[in-house]
Amino acid sequence: MFETFDPVLLARLQFAFTVSFHIIFPSFTIGLASFLAVLHGLWMATGKAIYLTVFQYWLKIFAVSFAMGVVSGIVLSYQFGTNWSVFADRTGPILGPMMAYEVLTAFFLEAGFLGVMLFGLNRVGRGLHFFATLMVAVGTLGSAFWILSVNSWMQTPAGYAIAENGQFVPADWWAIVFNPSFPYRLVHMVLAAYLTTALVVGAVGAWHLLRDRGNASARLMFSMALWMATVVAPIQIFAGDQHGLNTLEHQPAKIAAMEGHFTTNTDGGMPLTLFGLPDMQAGEMRHAIEIPHLGSLILTHSLDGEVQGLDAFPREDWPNVWVVFFSFRVMVGIGFAIMGLGLWALYRRVRGSIADDRWLQRAAVVMGPMGFVAVLAGWITTEVGRQPYTVYGLLRTADSHSPIAASAVGSSLVAFIVVYFIVFGAGTYYILRTMRRAPSVFEEGPDPNQPIRTAGITPAPHMDERGPAPSQTH
Repeated sequence: MFETFDPVLLARLQFAFTVSFHIIFPSFTIGLASFLAVLHGLWMATGKAIYLTVFQYWLKIFAVSFAMGVVSGIVLSYQFGTNWSVFADRTGPILGPMMAYEVLTAFFLEAGFLGVMLFGLNRVGRGLHFFATLMVAVGTLGSAFWILSVNSWMQTPAGYAIAENGQFVPADWWAIVFNPSFPYRLVHMVLAAYLTTALVVGAVGAWHLLRDRGNASARLMFSMALWMATVVAPIQIFAGDQHGLNTLEHQPAKIAAMEGHFTTNTDGGMPLTLFGLPDMQAGEMRHAIEIPHLGSLILTHSLDGEVQGLDAFPREDWPNVWVVFFSFRVMVGIGFAIMGLGLWALYRRVRGSIADDRWLQRAAVVMGPMGFVAVLAGWITTEVGRQPYTVYGLLRTADSHSPIAASAVGSSLVAFIVVYFIVFGAGTYYILRTMRRAPSVFEEGPDPNQPIRTAGITPAPHMDERGPAPSQTH
């Protein structure tokens, strides 16, 4: 069935499919872990039970999302050995230890404290439970640190030497870990994770406010989420601009593809192409809608700054311009939409209360999944823009593949699609059902002499499965 297909293309599609599923969960749990730590800290500082209620509400969702992220990540490791054995062999002396550092530091930290975070509030006390929650949050950030360092080294390799057998071997671990693009990628990805979580939390809060304007827990979620969008979205846009300047320095062909810039501007500034249809065969952008000189201004901070086009590189080194051009615009468009949502919320706060703006709440519900779309679009821009290399400029993708038949890769790809949609579809359905349940809030704090039901696994204090008693609601 798959004999006529290119096995390298099938292997790339398989890895793209599995990593796309995987990246959704860490991009959510990184931000959600920090959100839970903030809620726990606010509960301990203020004694207000509403923070504990919201904490418990999201903790069950975090647990399921974390589990699906772990399971989907394990699959990627096996693919290195099955479909990409040449890549694994050539880069193993560098990437192997870095992946091990991620497990030994970040993942063990997350796994070690996760059980305490989920089930330990009645057993270890509030202070130690808060510490466990903090450690899980730190662990998720640590995982992001190491994984992005690995990926960044593949984008901007540094600190290596090449042995006689062709392997990349470490020459300077400091330069390897803190390679030229790593700081920009780390900041950009962590902020993206925080915004992704904020959009989901804000959408859930807005969903329940549209049904019950008096739900205090929903009001708290909605308010905190939109504060995050208001503050962080402009910072993310600035961080993305700095990341773009770094990419221009180290991966100019990727920038040319992102901008749809086929021809080097030798007679004036490069325009900013808002929209167009890339024609890779002819090497031109058809039906382009452009703003003169703005591309040069953004990338070089000069109206007449020269920016290399794709014609400055061998055609066999061009990435897929169609994919990179449009995925980049999806990411940027959603980024500005998030900033617009945050500014809208800020305006409503100044004028009164965001909880009374029904259209803002509807917009927040629509924007709920957009963080995931932006993360996927950004990841596609990064990875497809690196092609045709796995290690940029040094190891081509076609030379990284295992000597494996197309039929084997194709059949396993079909199996992954079927299994993933069943397993992760069921998990996602469970999360969405949990989000549909309205968060309940109670006025008085929990009785210090009564055990606190934890982790969202059981209802909050003074509540049964149907919610709080009428006398205990706001």
